[in-house]
Amino acid sequence: MTGPGFQDHDVVYSYYRSKEEGYDVVIATSQGEPVIGKYGITVPMDKRSQPNISFDQLAPQDYDLVILTGGHEAPDRVRQDVRVKSFVAEMANQGRVVAGLRHGPWIMISAGVLKDKLACAYVGLRDDMVNCGANVINADVVVDGNIITCSYYAECGKFMKEAFEAVQRYRNGEHLSEPRVV
Repeated sequence: MTGPGFQDHDVVYSYYRSKEEGYDVVIATSQGEPVIGKYGITVPMDKRSQPNISFDQLAPQDYDLVILTGGHEAPDRVRQDVRVKSFVAEMANQGRVVAGLRHGPWIMISAGVLKDKLACAYVGLRDDMVNCGANVINADVVVDGNIITCSYYAECGKFMKEAFEAVQRYRNGEHLSEPRVV
């Protein structure tokens, strides 16, 4: 899920890494329109990419994982959309994996899924996460149940590894007994 002004690093890495892992990846934007990132990358990214889908087309039962990417502009726009908040909240409520990178957790905050969760935060988002009731620690990646947070895009590799493992736990009906700090 993204919008204009997304953090190019976050979207490009998570998109192609998910494809490499064998996931069927779609990118959702407000009306399904192409959008341009902070550094000029456009999604869809290449001629083999599926067209973007609209937030109206999102149904939690169709997805095991949602990745909420950063770039302060895109998440701030996206989190104001009631369709997004509803989708993210329902994904979390169903135990599906909700993963936020850098400013992506802003969307999680607006969807109400971070309260009482152990999390890490990008420095510019820390106060917002604390104020929403998350238990914020200094870490690269934190997994608390089906909620994953990542503090910086340089840690995308760790973030994606944890997201894939969380999806496998979800599919197997397994749960972490304790939060994982990476």
